[in-house]
Amino acid sequence: MEQRRDFIKKMAIATGSVAFGGSAFGFSAKSYNRIIGANDRVHVSIIGLNGRGGSMCTTFAKQDKCLVTSVCDVDSRTIPITQKKIQKATGTTDTPKGEGDFRNVLNDKDVDAIYIATPDHWHAPMTILGCQAGKHVYVEKPLSHNPHEGELAVAAAQKYKIVVQMGAQRRSSPLAIQCMEELHNGVIGRVYFAKCWYTNARKAMQLTPAAVPEWLNYELWQGPAPRQPYQDGLIHYNWHWLWDYGTGEALNNGTHEVDLALWGLGVDLPTRVTSVGGRYQFKDAWQTPDTQIVSMDYPGRVSLMWENRSSNGRKIEGADRGVIFYGDNGSLDTDGETYTIYDLAGKVVKQISKNGPAEDPALQGRNTASPSLGLDSLHVVNFLQAIRDNKKPSCDVTIGQKSVLAMQLGNIAWRVGRDLHIDPSNGHILHDAKAQKLWRRTYAPGWEPKL
Repeated sequence: MEQRRDFIKKMAIATGSVAFGGSAFGFSAKSYNRIIGANDRVHVSIIGLNGRGGSMCTTFAKQDKCLVTSVCDVDSRTIPITQKKIQKATGTTDTPKGEGDFRNVLNDKDVDAIYIATPDHWHAPMTILGCQAGKHVYVEKPLSHNPHEGELAVAAAQKYKIVVQMGAQRRSSPLAIQCMEELHNGVIGRVYFAKCWYTNARKAMQLTPAAVPEWLNYELWQGPAPRQPYQDGLIHYNWHWLWDYGTGEALNNGTHEVDLALWGLGVDLPTRVTSVGGRYQFKDAWQTPDTQIVSMDYPGRVSLMWENRSSNGRKIEGADRGVIFYGDNGSLDTDGETYTIYDLAGKVVKQISKNGPAEDPALQGRNTASPSLGLDSLHVVNFLQAIRDNKKPSCDVTIGQKSVLAMQLGNIAWRVGRDLHIDPSNGHILHDAKAQKLWRRTYAPGWEPKL
């Protein structure tokens, strides 16, 4: 009982108020000092029900001692669909509450934690508001749309003593953890370079001016972003390629591989970042690159490179995504769910898969698909346990911010067309006023996030 009382005491959060200034929000949240329910059951609300949210809702619902109490989206069509998914997944007739405005979720005293699968421009602002409302947060990558609001998200989690997990699922993979331990223990000697990549065959983007659909709260969808006329084809995916809302392929998919690379290299913040590329495959409304290379130098004679081809699906090293680590005694390939070790001549030394070790060089094929449902479950379990134990999760907000910042700096370097010199103590851009302006964004009046 003493341990239980100590845990509850630690989880109590001092009352705070949301400072998302101005009348645009018209919202004041409180921290609720809510004790986790009977048998440590965590009550979760799913915010953003298309794409990831549509699958992760059942991942949460199936977890032991976890109850999805509400689902929320600005697209009213998705709410009954998601409610039925959860009922089917849990085998019950209980219906989670449906909400069209996430602010109602933050005001709900029965909610312990929120899961955020909104467009990128909402990730950090909603995370900050969640922290200020006393809700623990699982936010999909990227943590933030720009470096400034990422720093605010880190500060909010620390100030309000909130568990914040970013959706980098490989951080909860036992095999990935084992792989990183081998790297850090010198299996290929000193690791000095990591190459990451992502390829796809995305088509041209068609956007057409149109009236806002009756099922969509477009004003709330835009939220912190500057107001733009509605276009058919923007929602629910093509926003990724417009700077007002998205962060391009660099953070849409590159975050996963770069997070693994930084983990394996054992580095935090770079000293120099450069990027080349463009929108080469099609002439359309895309603003972010479909072809991009980002290179980063880190203290200690260490470098990292990420290559992307969003619209040309030819694989690299036989895989559509992955990471290769190079050391002075060999190399190691991984996708976070398998790994293969090579000597300096490129001969397979050892291969580890989900089924255990395989020494046969004929087994060199790797599964490089997106993180499996199993990794999703492991990452969710890790998040829920961190809440119960009052501990940092496997991809805590401070870890997630460093990986996201690396790729944000790559995008900034591409947008200004030159190398960036970086202060490795905090990741800030040095001696470049134009690039420094992209450290933060322009917000719709009254929607700028503040602590």
